[in-house]
Amino acid sequence: MDYLWTPWRYAYVSSTEKTAGCVFCDAPKEDDAKVHIVYRGEHCFVILNAYPYTPGHVMIVPYAHLDELRRLPVEAAQEMMALSQRMESVLRELYRPDGINLGMNIGKAAGAGIAGHIHMHVLPRWVADANFVSVIGETRVLPETLDVTWARMREVMNHI
Repeated sequence: MDYLWTPWRYAYVSSTEKTAGCVFCDAPKEDDAKVHIVYRGEHCFVILNAYPYTPGHVMIVPYAHLDELRRLPVEAAQEMMALSQRMESVLRELYRPDGINLGMNIGKAAGAGIAGHIHMHVLPRWVADANFVSVIGETRVLPETLDVTWARMREVMNHI
């Protein structure tokens, strides 16, 4: 049997303090570096996915706690799309991907991990990035830590 050690996940799986609130509502109350907020806008913020599919996987999250896109005010929806465009530029500059995935899973049945608070995923993709480790081993192999990704993105966000 093969073992893949993931000590950074220990804090998550062993936490005795399970938050009763919403992770997306709580994140903006914390230090950006601690929770990996890349950018704060007027209506939305950009945060790294704690369990990314690929390096650079971010989410654009409205500050308003809403479970349906149709309930999002127009100004916030426009900012969400503008930030999606900006993040596409950031990801293309930093990672040189072959493509970009952009999308939302609205509701538990649609695959939303956090169904109560809508968010837009933006992530870089490469041809054949779903290799045998991901497909057979159900494991992601990421070449950089979230702290490194966060620092690199913050730097690029300043000039894009």
